[in-house]
Amino acid sequence: MSNAMSYKGYQARIEYDDDDRIFWGRLAGINDIISFHADNVEALRMAFEEAVDDYLETCATHGKEPQKPYSGKMMFRVAPEVHRRAALAAELAGKSLNQWAEELIDSATRDADDGQRAA
Repeated sequence: MSNAMSYKGYQARIEYDDDDRIFWGRLAGINDIISFHADNVEALRMAFEEAVDDYLETCATHGKEPQKPYSGKMMFRVAPEVHRRAALAAELAGKSLNQWAEELIDSATRDADDGQRAA
């Protein structure tokens, strides 16, 4: 089972609210808050696509460049021991720490993406 939708390069995480008996979603990976909801899956898909189309149209109308998910730059902190082990593993593999980490993240996310597609 997948809890995400994709359209025109945008992704949304989908949730279910049992109190209101609706599915709702929000675009992921951008700072602008774009959300949508519906009471069934078919209507949710339409609401999602309409939300993305409206977002792109609104940006064009206002001369604003729509946010695209992710720039390719990642900055995060890890414990010093994790940093040491990662740097050593990268060096032993003959790669920069960035190359090594990118390959691992790419592999892990492809596995997760393949799992979503199989569901």
